[in-house]
Amino acid sequence: MTRVFCNGRPATVDDLAGPALRSDGHFTTFQLRDRAVHGLDLHLQRLDAASRVLFDTALPATRVMNGLRAALDAISTRDASVRITVVPGAGEGGLDVLVSLALPAEPDVAPMRLRSVVFQREFAAIKHAGTFPLFEHQRRARAAGADDALFVDAAGRVIEGSVWNLGLWDGTTIVWPQGDALRGTRERLLQAGFTALGVRQSTRPVVPGEMRAPTAAFACNARGQRMIASVDGHALALDPQLPALLAQALATQAPMAVDDPVG
Repeated sequence: MTRVFCNGRPATVDDLAGPALRSDGHFTTFQLRDRAVHGLDLHLQRLDAASRVLFDTALPATRVMNGLRAALDAISTRDASVRITVVPGAGEGGLDVLVSLALPAEPDVAPMRLRSVVFQREFAAIKHAGTFPLFEHQRRARAAGADDALFVDAAGRVIEGSVWNLGLWDGTTIVWPQGDALRGTRERLLQAGFTALGVRQSTRPVVPGEMRAPTAAFACNARGQRMIASVDGHALALDPQLPALLAQALATQAPMAVDDPVG
C-alpha cells in the first residue's frame, strides 16, 4: 500500500486534491534500501534545480530530507520505492513536498523489445508532472506487440525511452545518445562508474539504424538496468558481459544514507 506524506506529516485529502486535479509540479523517484540511496545527492540537486526553474524558489536539501526521514520513521521502514513530488501549496516558499512510499521494486530482467516513435517531451530537461504522453506511447507500443517505446526526435535522432535513458555498447565503448532529453540519475551514476573503471565513453547523435546487431544496448533508470533485445523488429546483440559491466560501474558509486547530514 502506498503511503503519502506532505511536508513531513501524513497527507490529507486537501493536500492531495490539487496534485490530483492539476498536473503542475515536478518529482524524482528512487529505490531505498537499508535507508540508503544510490545518487541521493543527484536527486536532491534535481529537485532544487527544477524548483528554481518552475517556481523561482530554491528547495533546500534539508527540507526534503526532513520530510523523507519523517515519512520513513512514521511507517518504520528501511526499504521502499520512493517518489518525492514538489507542487505549489501552502508550505514554505509556496511549495508542498509530498513523499510517497510504496513497496520496494526490482527491475524486470527480460530484454526489452522496443517500438520507435517520433516524440519529444516538452521541457525535457525537467522531470515534470506532465507524464501522460510517456505512458500513452508506452501503451501503444505494448498494443503493437513491443514492451516499450523508444523516442526519436524530429531530426531522426534517438533521444530516450518512455521513462528511461539508454546506452549503446560495441564491445569497447559506451555511447550515450545526444539530444534534448531528461538526464537520469542512473545514467549519471553509470557514467561516473565507467569513468572510474576506465571504460571508454562518448556522447553523440544516434539514429535508429544503429540499434541492431552487432551493437548491444541497455535501458537504465532509478529501478535499475535492462538489456534491449530489439528495435522495430531488428535484433540487437545480447552481450553476456554487459550486465556485469553495468553492475561493476554502479558498484563504484556508494549509496548515501538518508540519515547522514546534507549540505
